[in-house]
Amino acid sequence: MINSFLLIGQSNMAGRGSLHEVESIENKDILMFRENKWVTSEEPLHTDKPNLAGIGLGMSFAETLQIKFDKKIGLIPCAYGGTSLSQWEKGGKLYANARSVTMEALKNGTLKGILWHQGESDSDNLETAQSYKERFLFFVDNLLSDIGISNIPFIVGELGEFLGQYPECSYSNIVNKNLQELCIGENPFAYVSSKGLTHNGDFLHFNAASLREFGKRYAAAWEESSQKLGITLE
Repeated sequence: MINSFLLIGQSNMAGRGSLHEVESIENKDILMFRENKWVTSEEPLHTDKPNLAGIGLGMSFAETLQIKFDKKIGLIPCAYGGTSLSQWEKGGKLYANARSVTMEALKNGTLKGILWHQGESDSDNLETAQSYKERFLFFVDNLLSDIGISNIPFIVGELGEFLGQYPECSYSNIVNKNLQELCIGENPFAYVSSKGLTHNGDFLHFNAASLREFGKRYAAAWEESSQKLGITLE
């Protein structure tokens, strides 16, 4: 069975780093689920917006775990750029797609974790920023219940430090505070710092080199969380 990880969120999870900025990652033991089948992974992993899709954090996350544990890693790319948390709620297309694709992928895999990076689109409004934690927990409870899985690592990434300079993300610090609060105490959530990571020139998207590093940080967070939860790669 394939050790599988669901990738969800908006553009910084989908990946907007330049494909020519970093060396490609080629590893026959890293797979991606595309068009209802597992195939050898290649970037861009996501095809949400083909003209913009590029390097994301998924490949360096997978490579870090694959090399350390010498196991097959499968990525289920379901992120979509520009989306708000409300668009991921149960009843919407993004939720339905993530659930159905994951269920199909798990016919030949075991879900070992969920990677989330989102919040930029909720940083333009004080109300959506302040209510982020409550709404996110409701979303997660529904998703895990519908997939039929509980108590697996759910890794969430900090929004970029540079977002304060992006006009439509005035409340990104509040969203980050909500994300941090999710991960306090004994729960399946783990928080990944974006400290020191840089943007690609637009003050919104991480560049390719930063996303490579971010993926490694996600892997370290997953490993720590999985140890607490007793999750192992097969």
